[in-house]
This record gives sequence, C-alpha cells and structure tokens, in this order.
Amino acid sequence: MLAITSKSPYAVRALSELARRDSSGPVPIGDIARRRDIPVQFLEGLFATLRRAGVLQSQRGVKGGYSFARPPAEVTVLEVVELLEGELGADAVDAGRIWSEAVEAARSVLAGVTIAELAESEAREAGASMYYI
Repeated sequence: MLAITSKSPYAVRALSELARRDSSGPVPIGDIARRRDIPVQFLEGLFATLRRAGVLQSQRGVKGGYSFARPPAEVTVLEVVELLEGELGADAVDAGRIWSEAVEAARSVLAGVTIAELAESEAREAGASMYYI
C-alpha cells in the first residue's frame, strides 16, 4: 500500500549529489556512489531506470557519466519514487479512508519537493557554520 524500499532514498540522495555538480558536465557514476556511500552496481541499476524514463541522460567515454535530461527543478521526489517503486498507494482506496488519506498526505509531501530544492537545502546545511561552546 505505502511501500518505499531502499531504492528511492538511495536514488534521491544520488540525484541530489548530481544536481549539486551538474553544471560541470556529465558526472561519473563512481564519483556519485563514493560521495554518497552507495554501492556502484546498485546505483547503476537505479540510474538505468531513470535514464530510460527520461530523467537522466548518459554519456560514454573518458569524459562520460550522467547528467539530467530535464532540469532538476522539474523532477519531484514523488516522480522518482514512482518510477522506481510503482504508483505509491495504488491499492489504498480498497483499504479504507484512513489509508487513502495517509497515502495522499505522503504523495503531497513528496510531490512538493524537487531534486533541485533538496540539493539547495543540502548545500545550505553543508555551508552552515558549526558553533561549539
């Protein structure tokens, strides 16, 4: 009903990393995997799905890697989740009103955040000074 596996959080973390570095051209998948501590083979499978869906594009060769096929500001977290997991809460209506409402709340939160917004938030948090007393 409301199942999100580890694929979605890993993919969102990787896409956020890619968005933070996208202006420099294609980014090797190994770089993204190392920076976000994600197994490369696992990430390759996720990115292949996102490439086939038109979210990412890949470039082969020495200067190859992945980049966004669409601006990260147009890619919502909900879109990524549903590309990897299937429609979120597809059977919630059959389970009752409370479950339908829960699914709609989750869908609303995930649809309200883009990959670009996540990347910007992470950049702000990374740049925030730490104060120790």
